[in-house]
Amino acid sequence: MSLKKIAEMTGASPSTVSRVLNNSHSKCASEQLKAKIWQAAQEIHYVPNAAARNLKLGKAQTAKPLHIRIILARVETLDEDPFFRELYQGLEYEIFQKGFTADKRTATADAAQELTGCDGIIILGRCSSHLLQTLSKHTPNMVGIWRNPMNYEIDEVVCDGQKAAQAAVTYLIQKGHKKIGYIGDCSYESRYIGYSETMIRNRLSIDYSCIASTGQTQEEGFAAMERLLKDSGLTAVLCANDITAVGALQALKKQRGRRARKISVISIDNIEAAQTTSPLLTTVHIPREAMAHMAVQILHDRILHGHTEKLRVEFPCRIVERDSCFPV
Repeated sequence: MSLKKIAEMTGASPSTVSRVLNNSHSKCASEQLKAKIWQAAQEIHYVPNAAARNLKLGKAQTAKPLHIRIILARVETLDEDPFFRELYQGLEYEIFQKGFTADKRTATADAAQELTGCDGIIILGRCSSHLLQTLSKHTPNMVGIWRNPMNYEIDEVVCDGQKAAQAAVTYLIQKGHKKIGYIGDCSYESRYIGYSETMIRNRLSIDYSCIASTGQTQEEGFAAMERLLKDSGLTAVLCANDITAVGALQALKKQRGRRARKISVISIDNIEAAQTTSPLLTTVHIPREAMAHMAVQILHDRILHGHTEKLRVEFPCRIVERDSCFPV
């Protein structure tokens, strides 16, 4: 009945709804339709038929499914950043596959007052130590997913942004680039640190006129690249995330009608848009699905008192070569 209800709410067929909810990699629907299906499932508190699955596996049934609260610490809405939207979808899939329920909140100073009715919390993106301390007074069952490791304040699943930036700049240097720009948050952020340290370690000067501090959106990436194009010596740019790089590539396409220049663009995340933009985006892969899976496993283990010490699981990153980078 739940699948039929979701189908009615979204205009999709019950078979499409079933495939989307049971396969996070499903290509049977557009991203917009998949988002509508997951939203509808959340609204009616849909839970997969875990009881039937558990009977088949010989597992004991629980009277009430665990309820997980997902807190958005870096964005107010999932529309702001495709990386967090895709990570959230992976979390929903993993949570529903376990037969749990979930909802989401935006991180606020009074987030601790919103804990009623949840068994554990997953935090997307780093938040302040003060908020973590406040939350920990109400529940020890927390895990964070982010790019920058913290000081073991809670369980965390990370893919180090500094190492990702180091890999990206090293890749550009190996292709012969020496004047490499940067577009992204420059306020002592890990990716900017990785960029700077790698340039210095390779004895390459950092030209601060080729660095654009932005809020890491597509629009700001476009505007930043237009500014950086005024430097005739620039040959490559690292963007802090893929959506910024999409904007940067659009600026490069726009200037082709004037004086054509070949500038390599590399970024970090490997969101789905990286595989559809033109040219296809060379980027550093952050394993969102694996991180989502591990976060749910760790949180479940903590809820069951399987571990008591704070732990960190770090996933490696890797370069995904496509068309936006080339030798000097």
